[in-house]
Amino acid sequence: MNKKRVLIMSVSAGMGHIKAAAALEKTFAADESVVEVINNDALQYTNKLFRDFYSTFYTSLVKSAPNFLGWWYKTSDEPWRTDAMRQMIDRLNTKPLVRFIRTFDPHIIVCTHFMPAGIISHLIATEKLQAHLSIVVTDFDFHAMWLSRAFHRYFVAIDETKAYLQMLGMPTDRITVSGIPIDPVFSEPVNRARECALLGLDPTKPILLLSAGALGVSPTDFILEQLLLLSHRAQILVVCGRDEELRQRVEQRVRNQHNREVRVFGYTDEMHRWMKTADLFIGKPGGLTTAEALASGLPMCVFNPIPGQEERNCDHLLEEGIAVKCNDIITLPFKISKLLDDPDRMAEMKLRALRFAKPDAAQTVVRTLIEDRLQPLSLSRKQRLAMAETAQIP
Repeated sequence: MNKKRVLIMSVSAGMGHIKAAAALEKTFAADESVVEVINNDALQYTNKLFRDFYSTFYTSLVKSAPNFLGWWYKTSDEPWRTDAMRQMIDRLNTKPLVRFIRTFDPHIIVCTHFMPAGIISHLIATEKLQAHLSIVVTDFDFHAMWLSRAFHRYFVAIDETKAYLQMLGMPTDRITVSGIPIDPVFSEPVNRARECALLGLDPTKPILLLSAGALGVSPTDFILEQLLLLSHRAQILVVCGRDEELRQRVEQRVRNQHNREVRVFGYTDEMHRWMKTADLFIGKPGGLTTAEALASGLPMCVFNPIPGQEERNCDHLLEEGIAVKCNDIITLPFKISKLLDDPDRMAEMKLRALRFAKPDAAQTVVRTLIEDRLQPLSLSRKQRLAMAETAQIP
């Protein structure tokens, strides 16, 4: 078998795209048919203003203007509507990225974000690059910005998303339902009794995992206030992400909680341990976080999802009976108490999560691409116009 050069491209707008890319890198690196694998953040090859627009600006909008993000998500979710202008701006700011890609000359390219996918798609369409471009969608639903004119294959999270792309006119053999790639460590068993002992927790009492997300944008300290009001003797793991101020506030709040077991963490690479130890996850339904929770068989209590992709992720979780949604912090004790009072329901939610999970998503992507013999596909202008017409709501 010929050795393959593999390029994985992500964008550090949130942590999900980066984590999916890391999972793929680890899995590709274990394959003997791969001679070299490079995993890069596309924003490293652009200027500071462009980097800030994609990463810092996005994070600030999540914190201060989530409703604007939701509006933009819905407004731009029409095939090819923003494609020309957006990709022109991207190409003007990513010339070093293009030089790097053409120098490395990969056989296989996998993108976990739409920005580098658009750049690479243009290179393939204009015959400046010969490579197989595949795109891994890191949420449950598909947004129009993920569309590329020239590509090899799409990897999506669920069957419904594949059906959507088929209805748009995408060839069926170009769409693989893989799930969202997560670290292979989530497929490994965890000794819950041992983890509880290490944390000083009682395995017979409920364990709640409260997560601020990697960026720490959730109102975690306020949520914790409500969890401390629970009548159940629940134990709480709080993961504050990279927000050190949040961690300090949380630690100060629980310092005198002698009657409640609370453990506080900053950013951690041990989420697979905490998720497989906990009985309930409380936080936002980002694509990667949700995929990790599903693989851990962990029911979810979703709070205040970001309008747009997180809302749609939440819809799928509710539909599958894997999660409950809390719209107001002050009702959180009621929501969680109701769940803890119903162990049969909790057990059913856990089973549903495991059935819906695809913990081997990264392996599916890698195996499919190593074995694939399909040629790249370019969508004609007629096909793109037909897609746009199909997606329009009367």
